[in-house]
Amino acid sequence: MSELSVDHLLGIKYLKAEDIELIFETADHFKEVINRPIKKVPSLRDITIANLFFENSTRTKLSFELAEKRLSADVINFSASQSSVKKGETLIDTVNNILSMKVDMVVMRHPNPGAGIFLSKHVNASIVNAGDGAHEHPTQALLDSYSIREKLGTVAGKKVVIVGDILHSRVALSNIFALQLQGAEVKVCGPQTLIPKYITSLGVTVEPNLKKALEWCDVANMLRVQNERMDISYFPSTREYTQQYGVNRALLESLDKEIVIMHPGPINRGVEITSDVADSGQAIILNQVENGVAIRMAVIYLLASKIKQ
Repeated sequence: MSELSVDHLLGIKYLKAEDIELIFETADHFKEVINRPIKKVPSLRDITIANLFFENSTRTKLSFELAEKRLSADVINFSASQSSVKKGETLIDTVNNILSMKVDMVVMRHPNPGAGIFLSKHVNASIVNAGDGAHEHPTQALLDSYSIREKLGTVAGKKVVIVGDILHSRVALSNIFALQLQGAEVKVCGPQTLIPKYITSLGVTVEPNLKKALEWCDVANMLRVQNERMDISYFPSTREYTQQYGVNRALLESLDKEIVIMHPGPINRGVEITSDVADSGQAIILNQVENGVAIRMAVIYLLASKIKQ
């Protein structure tokens, strides 16, 4: 398979296993590029990409921007907090105004689930979803799986537990889809109030006990509690959450094997994970960040090659 089966990256659930394999093979190539002294390739010299962030983001935005510049694309950045959206302009008007500047691709983060899907039906550009509400965050799931593949050789047959705030996490949903598509087994672990009711219908099992979950898994992906998405209290206190669902050195050392620790960031050190775990040899958190640039280069390159045809 030499091209993606989709024209947009709206969510993992629209991809096939072969799409993921193609993205990973392309990322392998770009990973080699970004480790050269000259980190740029002229692949997308004639492509213009707009980054539209209607929600705050540091790592994802920087990662996409760097990926675009490494491919020599022209880049325009748009932040909703300093825009006409504040004056009541609609999403389609905002995007169409940007597209009239001859933009080929839109990378968008939006607080509303399905915003990217809606946009893909109304504008003539390739859309990359950089996170839509608590729905999906496809490039994060791709870089997470890619990092597991790099560390453990393959994703197929691996046991992955996702720990923490599953209810508000777009990372969790995208990861579940991506891991299952590649033949991994997935469990989730966290307070009952933060596990969505539908989760078992996705073929995922719930393990309420963190130690049991860690004893079962090869990889633990630690999510932060998304306080900014909560309008009510989902657990008694942060201290109690940490006691039940926080990973520390002593807990890891009590296991009879060494597991891989991941985190999509930003880390709340001392809450879901302690510093001595985050900075340990078992954690591949900084590898995830590095791999994020290669994965996003791969996604943008593969989608852009479909525009050029």
